[in-house]
Parts: sequence; C-alpha cells; structure tokens
Amino acid sequence: MPVEIKLNNRVAWVNLLNQNGNLLEVEVDGKLYKVDLMHTADGTFSILEGGHSYNIELVPHEQPKKYTAYTLYKEFELEVIDAEARYLLNRGANGFSSNENTISSPMPGKVVEILVNEGDEIKEGENAIIISAMKMESEYKSPRDGKVKKINVKAGDTIEGNQILIELE
Repeated sequence: MPVEIKLNNRVAWVNLLNQNGNLLEVEVDGKLYKVDLMHTADGTFSILEGGHSYNIELVPHEQPKKYTAYTLYKEFELEVIDAEARYLLNRGANGFSSNENTISSPMPGKVVEILVNEGDEIKEGENAIIISAMKMESEYKSPRDGKVKKINVKAGDTIEGNQILIELE
C-alpha cells in the first residue's frame, strides 16, 4: 500500500513493490527505482541507486512518523503519512471525526463489534464500534453526548473509507 511522504514542501507517493534483503524495488510517483538500502551501525542509512551513493541520517521528532533528514549538504523535514497517520489526522487530536453527528472510519476495514444499539444514550468519548483495518483493531468513540439515531452497518460487514457507520441525534 502506498504511503505519502512529505519532504519539506514536496509530497510524494511511495510504494514498496518488492524486497529481497537490502535490495528494494520502490515506486515513487509512478517511477520505478531499484535501491540497495542498508541501515548502518551508526544509525544512518546508506542508499545505492543508479550508480550513486547517498547517506542519510533520520532524527525522529517527538511526534510519531516525523523526522529531520540530514544528508552531507542539506537538511529536510520529513513526514510519513501512512494509513495509520492518515487515520489519526482525520480523527483529530481527540480521536473523533470532524462531524459531531456521525461516527465513521477514514479507511476501509471490517466491523468487528458494535457496542451500542439504536436508541441508546451515549456519552462523549464512549466506545461505540470496533473496526479492524490494516491488521489492527480501532475503537471508535462518540464525539458528543447524544442518542444513537441509526446504525448503518452490522458485525462482519466490510466498510469503505469515510463511510458513515453510526448516526447520532
């Protein structure tokens, strides 16, 4: 599955197509690269591609999946936006969707369990539904106090990204 990489002001879509040890086939914005990538003992990355050698040091930020990348002459701010990071961005800092009247999943998955019924009163932050996506389960919470108006899915259903799962009154 491709991930979005932000490098300063540039955004690229990167997809790992094949890996055999240190040898990688990577697609970047539709262009294929064959790369020899090694994580060295001093914590840097050594990259061989197209007859060129690059050394990069990644220094993590406090925020997950954000780094400062240092090369011999340049410094870059780097952010990896994969499905998990996109999920967190879409949910907002408090873990809720931006719509206060619905509960939805920003990515496709499968409904594991529905923890509420239509007509139930629910409190802000209370778990309402569990979705399995990308080999992990996520609990979706109510964005506010309210009443469950409609449940649009059932346990076992496959869902699409941004599909409305539960509506609140």
